[in-house]
Amino acid sequence: MISKKGNIEIGNNNFFNRNVSITSLERILIGDNCKFANNIVIVDHDHDYRNGNNGYICRQVSIGDNVWIGANAVITKGVSIGNNAVVAAGAVVVDDIAENTVVAGVPATAVLKF
Repeated sequence: MISKKGNIEIGNNNFFNRNVSITSLERILIGDNCKFANNIVIVDHDHDYRNGNNGYICRQVSIGDNVWIGANAVITKGVSIGNNAVVAAGAVVVDDIAENTVVAGVPATAVLKF
């Protein structure tokens, strides 16, 4: 889903398995040669629930080249994922991931740098 102001840019030669949900109210960038397993959620916003505000807090998401994201992973607003990174199944990514890094867990943390 893309809002009136949202923008999703997808590079070349990517694979998206079933039930990948990408929702943009600002901007989501996806590089080339990425693989997305099933049931992944990628969002560039959160609901702004403070002080009765019904708006959103938005920050760009950037996913580099040759990234693999495992099943049931969640990528949250403001995250940048470097080239050749791997996100393990079920991980919740709330912070940037350096290139050539494998992350796992909730919240996702580095488990291997190659």
